[in-house]
Amino acid sequence: MIEIKNLAIIGAGLMGHNIAQISLMACYNVVLVDVNEKILNKGVSLIEQGLKKLESKNQLNGNSTGEVLSRLTTSTNTAVAVKEADFVIEAVIEDLDIKKQVFKTCDENSPASCILASNTSTMSITEIAKATNRPDKVIGMHFFNPPILMRLIEIIYGEKSSDEAIDTAIKIGENLPCLRGKRYIAKVLKDRPGFIVNRINAPVGIYLNWIYDQAAEKGIPWEQIDADAAGVMPMGPCELADYTGLDLAIHAREYYAKTLSPDFKAGKVITKLVNEGKTGRKSGQGFYDWSKGRPKIDKSKKAGLFNPEIALAIMLNEGCRLLEEGVVSGYKIIDEANLAGMNTPGPFGAGKKNYEKWTKMLDELADKTGKEYLRPCELMRTGGFLKMKK
Repeated sequence: MIEIKNLAIIGAGLMGHNIAQISLMACYNVVLVDVNEKILNKGVSLIEQGLKKLESKNQLNGNSTGEVLSRLTTSTNTAVAVKEADFVIEAVIEDLDIKKQVFKTCDENSPASCILASNTSTMSITEIAKATNRPDKVIGMHFFNPPILMRLIEIIYGEKSSDEAIDTAIKIGENLPCLRGKRYIAKVLKDRPGFIVNRINAPVGIYLNWIYDQAAEKGIPWEQIDADAAGVMPMGPCELADYTGLDLAIHAREYYAKTLSPDFKAGKVITKLVNEGKTGRKSGQGFYDWSKGRPKIDKSKKAGLFNPEIALAIMLNEGCRLLEEGVVSGYKIIDEANLAGMNTPGPFGAGKKNYEKWTKMLDELADKTGKEYLRPCELMRTGGFLKMKK
């Protein structure tokens, strides 16, 4: 295993500058790269702000902000920036062609021993690796937002990724600080859409899109759907969708529709809102009006459409699919990854006792919605997953 001293972080946006900050805190030398100098400068400014805040709380292990920042350099030229890199983390936008171009440039200009990692949340590591002549050294390293608070890092094998590259990434991941406790590194054994955490949560969106469209047809206010989740979820599904971005939801749904099932296609309501520019919190309008801050949602009346238990059943079914596909070695990893990445328990704890009941619920849901992807897979239906804990 090569010694890692110099990291190159490609992309200085939301995820990139956060990854750079925790890498600096772990005493790596970091070059932060972005083709947009304004975004690069903003990223550096946010890193400095973040470090000063931590220093004021004595959370920099006795180091000063200046000492930590002394390990940071910046560049707008990827080819030059990776010349001495031991390890590259790509954190550019979720566009496969752009990512492949970044990897091609990194491959052509970095040392032969350099490992190239993508922070993609959904895209195929195997496909990205095709842009290089070192597919054995191309891996996925998926952080959760914000990396300094969220404990999970998914380390993903492409079809040709070497064990050495994966083990090196795991070692780096374990070194990166997290304010909410010990890092949880989840090894993803197969390059499948959504990896672990995003994958098990993705098909809940099939159910929600059906609910949104039902509510629109029946004239049911969005507040009543969120009221259905009151006491179970910190944010109801409509508020949460607004908060994370309806446009991002559509992009993810399109990807899963191509790679997993057409049932993932966005519904009429979400599509209409995004086409109107109503993407949620960041645009000031989505399901709710965010122009004056977080909306006050009246949850006094329920719609009776959204059942959180069905959402858990869907997650259990998808977790069983991951086990069938060999993405992870056991369901304990799925539950622990979901807790570390989403701050909510995974589905198997409750699913062990309820899988028979949930199987019936999902059969009924598939019949009612016409979404066959929601129908239970064989491993869930039989309870075969119970023997696959580790």
